[in-house]
Amino acid sequence: MKIEDKLIPSVIGALKALYGEDISAEKIQLQKTRKEFKGHLSLVVFPFLRMSKKGPEQTATEIGEYLRSNDPDIEDFSVIKGFLNLIIASSAWINLLNDIHLEHQYGITEPTDKSPLVMIEFSSPNTNKPLHLGHMRNNLLGNALTNIIKANGNKVVKTNIVNDRGIHICKSMLAWKLYGNGETPESSGKKGDHLVGDYYVAFDQHYKAEVKQLMTEKGMTQEEAEAASPLMQEAHHMLVKWEAGDPEVRALWEKMNEWVYAGFDETYRKMGISFDKIYYESNTYLEGKNKVLEGLSKGLFFKKEDGSVWADLTDKGLDQKLLLRKDGTSVYMTQDIGTAEQRFKDYPINKMIYVVGNEQNYHFQVLSILLDKLGFEWGKDLVHFSYGMVELPEGKMKSREGTVVDADDLVAEMINTAKETSQELGKLDGLSPSEADDIVRIVGLGALKYFILKVDARKNMTFNPKESIDFNGNTGPFIQYTYARIRSVLRKAEEMDITLPTELPNDLQLSEKEESLIQMLADFAITVRQAGTDYSPSTIANYIYDLVKEYNQFYHDYSILHEKDEDTRIFRIVLSANIAKVVKLGMGLLGIEVPERM
Repeated sequence: MKIEDKLIPSVIGALKALYGEDISAEKIQLQKTRKEFKGHLSLVVFPFLRMSKKGPEQTATEIGEYLRSNDPDIEDFSVIKGFLNLIIASSAWINLLNDIHLEHQYGITEPTDKSPLVMIEFSSPNTNKPLHLGHMRNNLLGNALTNIIKANGNKVVKTNIVNDRGIHICKSMLAWKLYGNGETPESSGKKGDHLVGDYYVAFDQHYKAEVKQLMTEKGMTQEEAEAASPLMQEAHHMLVKWEAGDPEVRALWEKMNEWVYAGFDETYRKMGISFDKIYYESNTYLEGKNKVLEGLSKGLFFKKEDGSVWADLTDKGLDQKLLLRKDGTSVYMTQDIGTAEQRFKDYPINKMIYVVGNEQNYHFQVLSILLDKLGFEWGKDLVHFSYGMVELPEGKMKSREGTVVDADDLVAEMINTAKETSQELGKLDGLSPSEADDIVRIVGLGALKYFILKVDARKNMTFNPKESIDFNGNTGPFIQYTYARIRSVLRKAEEMDITLPTELPNDLQLSEKEESLIQMLADFAITVRQAGTDYSPSTIANYIYDLVKEYNQFYHDYSILHEKDEDTRIFRIVLSANIAKVVKLGMGLLGIEVPERM
């Protein structure tokens, strides 16, 4: 039980004894004491002035004196205006550490059969290019969010919707057909997703050259030239043939998609990402068309003279939204409706979370309204986990122009940088080649993941590879190295035949730093709850950094293994072990491994 939870009944008792009135627990405001004042927890006394009929300082003093006399957890107090700053006894902190020590999964609430089912969609790649840095942020946020939602006692299903159809896919297919000369991943030595991505870039290059030629030779405007481009017309024709089930087009589509899926799987494995269920737009867009036509028959949507189907959302303060083009082909909204239909059939969803960039805010505002109109129970309350864009110091990336940073290249660069930096600092000394390789993989990926996840997801960010790999400051490697340092202390304790008790004696006198560390440890459970409520992986990341920073100061200022007093020595080892436990749990929620040695 948290110290705050134990104190609330004591405060209620004090108010009853002093002023003869009962008060509910919700009216008790306890918060961490500000660093410039002495104390651990501060009680706000302003709500009690009505019953005390006295000033804030006198009221706070009376409550403080009562608590010091009647609650053994209160050692002393001070009063600053309307705040009663309570100094918690060392015995209370040790009892709290004992509680944390007994919980292997401290702060984690396991789901039960009766827990709500939350479905989280993330990744959502297109099969015309490899995963890139933008996908990296999406995947890392989605994976961390999944872990955090599950740690809050929910059942979770991780899903991915692969955008495997549409004009962008046909562009890659057409370019390969025209310029590929039968090239395959095997013949080129390239990953399949990279190979297909090359042809997406090739299409754009040829298309731009064609438009320029039409403008020069035919005197067309750019808009006229783009509409007249034979290459773009052929791509649109290929899409129509695909939707009609043309055998030749479908065979090429299946072959190139298989290349891409093999590439995606390899990248996901490197990132430590997996899914419980993968949906494909090619399997759901027809369900979406049927659902839209059903809505049309019920008068929920309307058809224009050209045959296109629309939703009129002007009564919601929005505009009209296209659902089916005049040729009957689908748009993204149609696909999302179809995927929702399929998911609702597959799972008893209580909440649906879409992890998608903030450029799609309007799309999900509309989707929520449409799903609610169509009768999906969770439609109105769907959550769009909207995140900002990620760029490199060099600026924005564009897939069509081939200026994106592939996830595979970025992971390889991070691991290589981790190796170089670790070697320079001597972090790999004495390790076997296989141990060193595993550590640089853990550190490289940890640097990448932590740097992205520590930033508030709603904000745009710049990812700086060199800055992320620093072993000092708010970085993954700094946290990982601290964890490895604690594990080294614990191994040495074992070598010294020091056995850790299941319960520490509570008659030790602790330093302010030790009490502060226990208070921070106890905050992990609150932090996990808060991160789940706010959908905020960065809350976990920055908590872990603050904890590790505080522990490192303690490590430098206090002796642990060589402390002469045996009870104090064992206490500090137990404290260190629980810091390591919480660091591992917290980093695990972010999808980040921590090394046992460095």
